Amino acid sequence: MSGRLDSAQPYALGLFRIVVGLLFACHGAASLFGVLGGASGTGGTIESGTWPGWYAAVIQLIGGGLVLLGLGTRAAAFVSSGSMAYAYFKVHQPSALWPMENGGEASAMFCWAFLLLVFTGSGAFGLDRLLARRPSEREKSAAEPQTPVAA
Repeated sequence: MSGRLDSAQPYALGLFRIVVGLLFACHGAASLFGVLGGASGTGGTIESGTWPGWYAAVIQLIGGGLVLLGLGTRAAAFVSSGSMAYAYFKVHQPSALWPMENGGEASAMFCWAFLLLVFTGSGAFGLDRLLARRPSEREKSAAEPQTPVAA
């Protein structure tokens, strides 16, 4: 049983990455564009350039999109995790210690989920893996056998 689970790990990790990235990108899109219920479920948007909400929403949209695609996963997850740690400690934690008391469950979960992706990478189905498999033109020409030129 353990062998089957181990062989499925990259696929489970890839699906985890896709779901987390999609949810994070949707959260950013809601705040920036007023879709999916809008900012804080009010149907509105966050005013452009306001600190920290607008910048957090941009990180959510771009970071979530990159994680969803599996492109630059570790870097995007690192920035996204830090953004959620900031959100938790600056926005939620001052009102109460525990996430259940201060409304910071989503921030805490996103923070830890992205931190996991920093260490695991994109898993299966990511563009990182697809691009890593494609040899560059320089590598292709170096791998081709050289034939001597007849004089």
